[in-house]
Amino acid sequence: MSLFAAAAFLCTPISVYDGDGPVHCKEGEKIRIAGIAAREMDGTCRPGHPCPRASATQARDALVNVLGGPRGRWRTGHVVVRYPTMKCERIGQSYGRVVASCTLADGRDLRRVMLGTGTVLPWPPKGS
Repeated sequence: MSLFAAAAFLCTPISVYDGDGPVHCKEGEKIRIAGIAAREMDGTCRPGHPCPRASATQARDALVNVLGGPRGRWRTGHVVVRYPTMKCERIGQSYGRVVASCTLADGRDLRRVMLGTGTVLPWPPKGS
């Protein structure tokens, strides 16, 4: 893994689109949360990805609640959030977003917290 691919950075979340991202950061990054899959906002699942039972809206709202609750909405459909700065580690790139593993301000792993909501599934699945 290159040094760039594993670079640490800070993210102060300002908006969420769906249950696995993008999460827009005040610092400019757009994050896709590493290690989980959620339904797309049109209700579909990406080919080859697990398809959670929860709706896209349920997954997005779970992530919004983890990140401080809704504070408004952009015309694009992104839900505005206000949450303290997270520490993230860049894992890679996907669809123009940074794939990242993030630690919430209280020390919890964002991926694990989202898996605990039951609205997303692990991706890639264990053993792949």
